[in-house]
Amino acid sequence: MNGAHALIQSLICEKVEHIFGYAGATICPAVDALKEHPEIGYTLVRTEQNAGHMASGYARLSGKVGVCMVTSGPGATNLITGIATAYMDSIPILAITGQVPSGLLGRDIFQEVDITGAVAPFIKHSYLVKNANDIPRIVKEAFHIASTGRPGPVLIDVPIDVQEQELSGEFSFPETVNIRGYKPSVRGNELQIKRVIEAISQAKQPLICAGGGVVLSGAKEELLELAERCQIPVVKTMMGISLMPTEHPLNMGLIGAHGNVCANKALVKADLLIMVGARAADRAIINPMEIQRRMPLIHIDVDPAEIGKNMQAQIPLVGNVKVILRQMLDRNPPETDSAEWRSFLRDYRQAELGRRFPRRDGYVFPGTVLRSLGRKLDDNAIICADVGQNQIFTCKYLPQKNGRFLTSGGLGTMGYSIPAAIGAKVAAPERQTVAICGDGSFQMSMNELAAIRAAAMDIKIVLFRNHTLGLVNQIQRSNPYHGPFGVDLEGSPDFAIIASAYGVPSMVADDEDRLDEVLDRFLATPGCCLLICEVHPDVKTTD
Repeated sequence: MNGAHALIQSLICEKVEHIFGYAGATICPAVDALKEHPEIGYTLVRTEQNAGHMASGYARLSGKVGVCMVTSGPGATNLITGIATAYMDSIPILAITGQVPSGLLGRDIFQEVDITGAVAPFIKHSYLVKNANDIPRIVKEAFHIASTGRPGPVLIDVPIDVQEQELSGEFSFPETVNIRGYKPSVRGNELQIKRVIEAISQAKQPLICAGGGVVLSGAKEELLELAERCQIPVVKTMMGISLMPTEHPLNMGLIGAHGNVCANKALVKADLLIMVGARAADRAIINPMEIQRRMPLIHIDVDPAEIGKNMQAQIPLVGNVKVILRQMLDRNPPETDSAEWRSFLRDYRQAELGRRFPRRDGYVFPGTVLRSLGRKLDDNAIICADVGQNQIFTCKYLPQKNGRFLTSGGLGTMGYSIPAAIGAKVAAPERQTVAICGDGSFQMSMNELAAIRAAAMDIKIVLFRNHTLGLVNQIQRSNPYHGPFGVDLEGSPDFAIIASAYGVPSMVADDEDRLDEVLDRFLATPGCCLLICEVHPDVKTTD
């Protein structure tokens, strides 16, 4: 057995079922070995960045480590954005890159880049394999590191000569991992948990802020149980949007600069803030010092580096969110005396959910489209939103049921939604999957319509067309800027013709009186379908 076969056999031992990749000369031995194992599915991406996004979508839906594999040089550097996107959102992916012969490293030969060095600022760990006999151990460690503690991407860079090197003995895959210095905390400190329960029992206006860490740890049920048992309203960061149905009486919506009025009102008026699996970044907590001045903070996170980084916590709790919430529930936390607080917030929330959106002839308003679309989607539908105005509109106005919401929250990577939807669909082919994007972000990944067509995937794509980079246009029309520049999408193709060239049918929504009819036809169309929604270029996320 050579290194390439050892690599693929190690992936099989880790129960890998699918790889997203793009072959090239230095990864050919591994691809050749993969060909012998049809039990591992393979998606040929159309650009390497999207291999990372597909692996991310797959990981987020499957709960497993997503795997992508590309060649050296530009293949590896193209993957960097996918790796950084996964890192910022704590998504467990394994990136495998081919590399030039190890004896020629550092000589700037054809398609050589120092990829382990290039990704160092935004990767959980990386390996440069020097001996084929190390591959089983390295793969075992890589999966362990990617999926434990705070999840994240791990990279394995394998020179072509190491892939071709024969193992010195029989292939043996380790059963356990023991990495010195890497022992992530799981259980929360019992004394700190007791202090949390006491703080909750004394609060009159408590508030839970839930983030992506709740989703990653699989703690959705525990969060809901805690909120309902203690009767604590819940606000979410963008990464935690799908943790509670929109109609739940304790769901107060999205916080932050682009959040819901009710959620931000709750954040201002609360007398106790419980941050669960959220890092309190600038988009979510605009003025952390003011929050600290107004109320005590409980911060629960698996990563000790996040606690105190943006906001100082009076009661820090480090460990797995699911485990800690279960520890809290086992102590039978009391129902809070918060009836007046909940009533105050409910009035804001109902007004917000029932608001009427503006109308313009020949156009549809994104909020109107999303509200109607959400009501028609399956209860467990997967929604993949891109970045820009479409992302903010989706977070604020798409009704959530019991499905999953995926987006690029930390890095804000345009072009994420379509490849992420492909990865999610591979992981959960039976679930309804919808990608939402703008005409700017669509053009960053519309080549992946080929991957959708090749696999005959049933993915519905909603495209808000306003002929501009909407969010940047909106920013440039406010102080201190002097008007839009460099955001006009003049020269964009006819998206219906583009879709048709890939064998994808399309339809247009430009009349709100006929919107329900168009949405019904869109969702009922077999296979992939593109819905082009005409949006006025002056529409703002604050409208």
